[in-house]
Amino acid sequence: MSSPRFPFAVPIFAAAPALAAVCAALVLAATWPSRAAEPAPPPAGPYVDAPTYVRGDDDRVEAWYGLTRALKQGFDQSCGDTFCEGEFTNIQSLAYRCSVHATTGRIGMCAWAFAASDETVDPASGKIAVRPQSWACATPLAPGTTLEELLAALAGDDPLYAPLPRGEASVFDGLIDCL
Repeated sequence: MSSPRFPFAVPIFAAAPALAAVCAALVLAATWPSRAAEPAPPPAGPYVDAPTYVRGDDDRVEAWYGLTRALKQGFDQSCGDTFCEGEFTNIQSLAYRCSVHATTGRIGMCAWAFAASDETVDPASGKIAVRPQSWACATPLAPGTTLEELLAALAGDDPLYAPLPRGEASVFDGLIDCL
């Protein structure tokens, strides 16, 4: 009687060293620390964003987030009569951000991001063409303004129109030049 023949046995055994090398490479790649997977450290510098600057001080945290909410509400209330009457009727407030010097509290810059779109329907095909638009509007702050001064000046009921510290301009004035 002859022994059964397994034609695949020779190629698999012949390929065993190569297969072992591929398996070892896969295991090594899966377990080797990857620089790409690690988050990049934040760049060193004196400026931080406003929420980081006010962290740990409940009154300033509430003042900052209260200000950003009130600015958005003020914009939403005035948009239809001002900025949203033109080419883009659906302008949305995305975020109001300020950079703050971590040790002095002086503001480097405040910017308000907005987005909108204009859509048209092709009557023949039914396809919709979307033309997006975005803006980054700088707040016209006087040099040396601190976050505490900004929070105090805009603490009222209508911060969008309140005069900014050390000047007569308002956040709204910065939007006029931008939107």
